[in-house]
Amino acid sequence: MKQLSGLDSAFLDLEDDHQFLHVSQLLILERPDDADIEPYPAWRRQLADRIHQLEPLRRRLVQVPFGLDHPYWIADPDFDLDFHVRHSAVPPPGTDDQLDELVARLVAAPMDRAHPLWVSHVIEGLAPAEEGGADRFAILTMIHHSTIDGAAGADLLALMLDDVPDAEPPSHAGEWTSEAPPSTAGVLARAAANGVRRPARGLLLAARAGQSMARASRNPAVIDLADRVRGSLRGTLGSVLNAGRERDPDQDLPRLPPLVTPPTPFNAPVSRYRRFAHRALPLAEVKAVGKEAGATINDVVVALCGGGLRRWLLERGELPEQPLTAMIPVSLREGDEDEPWTNRVSATVAALPTDVDDPIARLRAAHDALRVAKQVFAAMPGQLTPDAAGLGVPATVTAVSRALTRWGSVAPAPFNTVVSNVPGPREPLYLGSATMTHYIPVSAIADPVGLNITVQSYVDQLDIGLLACAELVPDLHDLADAVVADFDALRDAVRGGG
Repeated sequence: MKQLSGLDSAFLDLEDDHQFLHVSQLLILERPDDADIEPYPAWRRQLADRIHQLEPLRRRLVQVPFGLDHPYWIADPDFDLDFHVRHSAVPPPGTDDQLDELVARLVAAPMDRAHPLWVSHVIEGLAPAEEGGADRFAILTMIHHSTIDGAAGADLLALMLDDVPDAEPPSHAGEWTSEAPPSTAGVLARAAANGVRRPARGLLLAARAGQSMARASRNPAVIDLADRVRGSLRGTLGSVLNAGRERDPDQDLPRLPPLVTPPTPFNAPVSRYRRFAHRALPLAEVKAVGKEAGATINDVVVALCGGGLRRWLLERGELPEQPLTAMIPVSLREGDEDEPWTNRVSATVAALPTDVDDPIARLRAAHDALRVAKQVFAAMPGQLTPDAAGLGVPATVTAVSRALTRWGSVAPAPFNTVVSNVPGPREPLYLGSATMTHYIPVSAIADPVGLNITVQSYVDQLDIGLLACAELVPDLHDLADAVVADFDALRDAVRGGG
């Protein structure tokens, strides 16, 4: 039995009847003409053989009475693979736009919390990518954000599929042990013990955060106060509370330039209906454009999102004079975590260069904005987010989370959109003899930010997934086309020396 972290629990608390927090993956696979593979039974068998390696797929929630503590995961004694693996299809002619429409409908639904929080749809009926090309099918797997973050989702996918075609089942295929649900008295006893430890941890974390924020503000009086508070936690008490932790070195911290969040069509309360669109760019060309301009892939991604939004908003006559802002998730994973299947993610905010017309100047602006955002994130207590999320009394945190969700429907947006770039597998993956050709991210939206753009690298391409509220952005495919068009313009400008 494992307890959810405070951040994991927050993703449960933030859900309501119109916003659902899944981390989803849309996989496109091609099967050779001579392959004897039926997608649905092949995928079900694949998961059954590897379920002992896929802990997040086996565990379900156990709630603590009265919300006195964060829930727990147990290995579900009633696990039923057939509940989770489902069969779908797109009608003829099986276009990618039809696939996007189906995906939008499937992700616009909550998870059943009486079962492990995931569902996987095998989608058939897709037309070949080109005339005379290989037969295609898709797999959409939705996993709740309380279970994994985007980086952990990529790791999970590598365990679901194989790195060679027609691989043999792993050893101990399908062997795993379930857990009996704990007693009410048992979880209440744990809640009482956690309640004793929580205030002390909160005091220490508040001092660390206050000290960092004060330095960032360059306010000597506040810096001195924070240093005094943290200094008082040294000695015996500090040693106990800081057991296993390194002292943070003192440092001068950069400051984020003032950012505003101008109004856009997608910054409003979201409905429960979704639009989804996906596109792909050649990874080698994206890298080449960045290298020629002295920029990273992240710089190029942010520049393209800014340029695509600029084009789309201009066509609608709704481009603000100020640059849009984007929340950019930041993975805190270092590769040696004791618990890989949890959320280790924070975020920073950067300006999107929607106010810059020239593609190369826009890329430079994106580079500068990300550089400052990274410096601020490294210095500010954003890296404390997973710990801080678990400090409050869970019932109170739940109430605050839900209040913030309702407030988000009327308050100004803290940022305009979410832009995320997640590194994916560098080598191709397989289901039997079928080759995975695309790894398309499908993220989530919530009030009052009705647009999410997530990019996932896979082998030799960047797959782009855009998710939006269907009522706020009914023409999402136009925005997806605008992002691709902006890459074409940037590539031409770089090659032309503009």
